[in-house]
Amino acid sequence: MSASGDDGGRGMVAQPGKQFLRGEETSPRATFLELFFDVAFVFALTRVSNRLVDDFTVERRLFLPEAGQTLLLLLALWFVWSLTTWTTSRYNPDLPALQLVVAGSMFGSMVMAVSLPEAFDTRGLSFAVGYVAVQVGRPLVLTVVMRGHRERHVAGRILAWSVVAGVPWIAGAILHDDARGALWTVAVIIDYGAGRLGWPLPGRGRLPASSWTVTGEHLAERYQQFIIIALGEMILISGFTLSGSEFTPARWVAFAITFATTALLWRIYFYRAGTVLADAVAGSARPGRLAESATYTHLVMVAGIVASAVGYELVIAHPGGHTDPAWLTVIIGGPALFVLGRARFEYEVFGRVSRSRLLGLVVLVAMVPLMTRLPPLAVAAATSTVVAGIALADALRARGRPPEQPSPPPL
Repeated sequence: MSASGDDGGRGMVAQPGKQFLRGEETSPRATFLELFFDVAFVFALTRVSNRLVDDFTVERRLFLPEAGQTLLLLLALWFVWSLTTWTTSRYNPDLPALQLVVAGSMFGSMVMAVSLPEAFDTRGLSFAVGYVAVQVGRPLVLTVVMRGHRERHVAGRILAWSVVAGVPWIAGAILHDDARGALWTVAVIIDYGAGRLGWPLPGRGRLPASSWTVTGEHLAERYQQFIIIALGEMILISGFTLSGSEFTPARWVAFAITFATTALLWRIYFYRAGTVLADAVAGSARPGRLAESATYTHLVMVAGIVASAVGYELVIAHPGGHTDPAWLTVIIGGPALFVLGRARFEYEVFGRVSRSRLLGLVVLVAMVPLMTRLPPLAVAAATSTVVAGIALADALRARGRPPEQPSPPPL
């Protein structure tokens, strides 16, 4: 996804709207309002996890379509969060107009979150209205406050495409059943596709991400914070599940494995690419392109963490007995998806991928047909062992060596 804006207008003195851009005097750190904004996504990710658990445990028409609906809703939430993050990375979040944008985005995100469990049933309109209001309202405010500035056209491009995508969002909310899923899928494709292409307009071309200025330290910190939010949701879900169940030795073991896996995922993310992303962006020949790529990479990792949270919730609730083959897609597939995203992230920062991550992925995939006859607790234990092996390989590789410096490849 692309955001921020080109360099036009940076060197102009007293140009109208320039005060809304981040300047050297603006702290690159995330503001308290942005951290407050993230609170909405703590709740939102919990709603996503609960809905996905229902996809596995409640009798539904077909598993894959239901899980696909949940994925589509997650993509919508991520697009709201990431575009808001790119906005505060480019524009000054200390100004009242930008604070209004963040607060409004937070409220819209909460509307989406409370509607999410029944978004494909009775609450589709509230979900779609919340989404469209945020996606149209944000660039609309920026278009107004940046009037007279050359960068106004950036917000104008995003506004135009948000209006286009809003049509199938609202139309899908009015309709039901398969029509809603089809129209919302088209809307998500428009949103992500337009962002990936630089929001092109007829006769005006597009804005390639490589030409845009980004605040690397701010974006890196925001991505780190969202990974923590996702991992925190994994802790939250496991705690609620155990506290609402009968305490048995098997459930306590499952809870301990869940906690250990969460800590291991944290360790794997932050060693070492997760801590030097800001330096990688600063040292990249195409910082905008790297930051854009990292947006999608973090989406994959967040999806992996959410799936892992669902898988381990199932394990805590049902540690023994037969493992439903569909459960393997989250118990094993969740950590595998995270490792896949983390391998790509490592390439973005260092220009290479550790063999331990590739080997771990191969082992996780190879485990699937061997785990179908084992109880969920055993499947979780085996998966966590593989994740621990990846973290251990990281520690052994770093032992006695100076910290590796980022070396991002041309993307």
